[in-house]
Amino acid sequence: MTDFTFSCTGVRADPYAAGPTLVFRLRITASKETRVHALALRCQVRIEPARRGYAPAEADGLTDLFGDRSRWGGTLHPVQFAQVSLMVPGFTGETEADLVVPCTYDMDVAATRYFHALSEGDVPLLMLFSGTAFTGAGGFHVEPVPWDREAVCPMPVKVWQEMVDQHFPGCGWVRLPGDTLDALLAYRSRRALPSWQATVEALLDAAGERTAP
Repeated sequence: MTDFTFSCTGVRADPYAAGPTLVFRLRITASKETRVHALALRCQVRIEPARRGYAPAEADGLTDLFGDRSRWGGTLHPVQFAQVSLMVPGFTGETEADLVVPCTYDMDVAATRYFHALSEGDVPLLMLFSGTAFTGAGGFHVEPVPWDREAVCPMPVKVWQEMVDQHFPGCGWVRLPGDTLDALLAYRSRRALPSWQATVEALLDAAGERTAP
């Protein structure tokens, strides 16, 4: 069986993607002199929050995910980030490929809330690989990529921040149920409010919750 190893050599935000997208650069190594015709990969990317420290403000932002900091010894579990597929063209020995990961700024998603709470440093990511390899120098063999293949990828927080700023500069995004959105739209229409920002500010003013700029 071919011995595959994986490493992540970098990650960047794709400035030309239609939506928020991260591109991870993978280095893939096969057993010496093994001819790989193609590699159908599955990659699970998860956050391992216990592998870094947190400033007080960051810890406050993570309370809804992991509870009070005093409980983190039992609550700081891995968080699923993405699961994507990649078809790697043929190579012998070693190759590099881009793993494209579409992202969301939906704050109902645990990974997004985690990224949003961080201000600096690296996001501790772990990439778990599996899939099917098509190999053989004088023939054609099909073999699995072992389930224990993985790679550690420390992603700079600033990469996530840059990606979000490319698509939502100075803004956030909130998902609402359809009936709530309809009610907000009716409220906005009745008061002839010019934008959603003005609608939310009017509601905050009415509740006495808005702070002066």
